[in-house]
Amino acid sequence: MPKGQIDVALTEARRCVDSVLNSRDLLDLLGQVAIQLVNTFQTGGKVLIAGNGGSLADAMHFAEEWTGRFRTDRRPYPVIALSDPTHLTCVANDYGFEHVFSRMVTALARPGDIVILLSTSGNSRNLLLAAEAAHDIGAQVVGFLGRGGGQLAPMCDLAFIAPGETADRIQEIHMLCLHILTEVTESELAGG
Repeated sequence: MPKGQIDVALTEARRCVDSVLNSRDLLDLLGQVAIQLVNTFQTGGKVLIAGNGGSLADAMHFAEEWTGRFRTDRRPYPVIALSDPTHLTCVANDYGFEHVFSRMVTALARPGDIVILLSTSGNSRNLLLAAEAAHDIGAQVVGFLGRGGGQLAPMCDLAFIAPGETADRIQEIHMLCLHILTEVTESELAGG
């Protein structure tokens, strides 16, 4: 059994979690995102969430926590993962892959909505165009990013830049933070 490799992986994951836990800026930013989510849901807005590859899987997971259930029985909330395969392949074929998210944002987002973009690099062209489309509509852009945030960081109203050198560690932090946001926001919506 490759115990040494397992130990190294878990130690690196713990280091990333500790980096978040020891960063007042990152913790405050998560609190700001939670407040934004509460306000959006309370005013009838919705959340759109997108990413590529594993980040899209995380986006879908986050959405189902809201339309299904997380820890408690409660009404469903409008969170939509931009993951419809027919849309993605249609737009990629007809317009180019860089437009797969921006066209859906243009179709679905409204002023006051939140568009969450997940990217370990912050440089995916399709997410950059989605951020532009969200701003054109008047939606807020929240980024969960890595590796310094890339080109997407300055396009976000709030940008959480996860610690970690590799996509897997960054995605683990993103998913942990999305779970925490769901927990905190759900509690606030239930009255604290």
